[in-house]
Amino acid sequence: MATKVEELAMELLALPAADRALLATQLISGLDESTDPDADALWLEEAQRRSAEIAAGSVVCRPAEDVFRDARQSLQ
Repeated sequence: MATKVEELAMELLALPAADRALLATQLISGLDESTDPDADALWLEEAQRRSAEIAAGSVVCRPAEDVFRDARQSLQ
């Protein structure tokens, strides 16, 4: 006899991938009790800094497909 959690898991696994991903993100976030209240502001600051570096031409960007291809190759 399946437990309530097992039944729920089977039902949730039948959801579309995007819904499962959203649910997984929310569940994992719910486990993190040490959330930094300044994290969003710090990430925004980091994104703005990186955007400025790209605009200034001080960093070299690579297409995402190249980065992912190289990452897959390094994992094989």
